[in-house]
Amino acid sequence: MPFTLENDRSRCNRGTVNTQGTGYDMVSSTVETDTRAHIVEVADELFYARGIQSVGMDEIRTGAGVSLKKLYNAFPGKDQLIAAVLAGRHDYWERGVAQAVAAAGSPRDRLLAVYDFLEQWFADDSFRGCGFINAFGELGATSPSVARIAREHKESFQRFVAGLAAEVVPDRRAAEELAAQLALLAEGAQTTAAIAGDASPAGHARRAAATLIDAATRV
Repeated sequence: MPFTLENDRSRCNRGTVNTQGTGYDMVSSTVETDTRAHIVEVADELFYARGIQSVGMDEIRTGAGVSLKKLYNAFPGKDQLIAAVLAGRHDYWERGVAQAVAAAGSPRDRLLAVYDFLEQWFADDSFRGCGFINAFGELGATSPSVARIAREHKESFQRFVAGLAAEVVPDRRAAEELAAQLALLAEGAQTTAAIAGDASPAGHARRAAATLIDAATRV
């Protein structure tokens, strides 16, 4: 994800998704914060590039350059590390979208800025789709905690879009309906871009979003 956040992932292990029940909130604090953040960064890169199930803790230990003892002191199990990675991705996503929106002018432009953010993200060579959709696809059926974290991330995004839609459409129900449609466009663009290996779905989604916004404001 470009913007000024592209080199900031190592500090993104403080996300606001609910990690209760995953053991992440019970992780020992005896390991230095920077070391924990580095482990999360390495795990995130490996999980995102190759999939969670294909990457073992020993490979993460090697990539992070820490002893196995230190790795397990920081994260007693893989479930806790997965939760930390997803929490970091949630925080990274929220700050990236918020930054793009803040740079836009009008309420309409703020809604469309979401798709501008997506287009820049899709153009990054490391883009492999939504990390939450990927994690849910791998583990959602067998890991209630991963399913919950993914669901809460998507719900958080829809609430964010609903807040922006409310600035454009005064009627609450109409704003919520518009937000649901716009969020669905963003979600579909992520999956399509990942499969196609092409950033153009963001532009298609943006133009479709503009049509929906204009139709909603004419009512």
